[in-house]
Amino acid sequence: MTIPPTVSSPRLYFDDIQVGQRFTATRTWTVDEAQIKAFAAQFDPQPFHLDEAAGRATVFGGLVASGWHTAALTMRLVVEGGPPLAGGTVGLGADLSWHEPVRPGDTLHVRAEVIETTPSRSRPDRGRVVLRTETLNQHGKVVQTCISRVLVPSRPRPGTGS
Repeated sequence: MTIPPTVSSPRLYFDDIQVGQRFTATRTWTVDEAQIKAFAAQFDPQPFHLDEAAGRATVFGGLVASGWHTAALTMRLVVEGGPPLAGGTVGLGADLSWHEPVRPGDTLHVRAEVIETTPSRSRPDRGRVVLRTETLNQHGKVVQTCISRVLVPSRPRPGTGS
């Protein structure tokens, strides 16, 4: 099952989520040189993120975005158009892998799949959902994968206030 979320999509509670459920973020983000350099200058000031000539002298062969920049852009795309989780995307941890460099002019989009759900044993008002997100470029190449664990509230029960 693939669900293309929109701003008006109903929020999904833990009870609504099933293993195998897929989501395709409908928004995209095109990365430009200025964005790559600005992010790097503030958060990851390595030469191959700041200067084209320096990047050419590395395994990347040119200017590339920081993996952390890719992760931040992925988060934005997930929040704006990914799984519409009730309570927002409340992270409990993640495992990131970067597969391809992101270069100026790349247009990114995200797809996600639920790979595990676990109801809380001690708190019936929530559960843990494990998502596998893939960030892809305009050529369909996966540039990043992330296995994230998120907290999702259960659907409020009538008359309980929770």
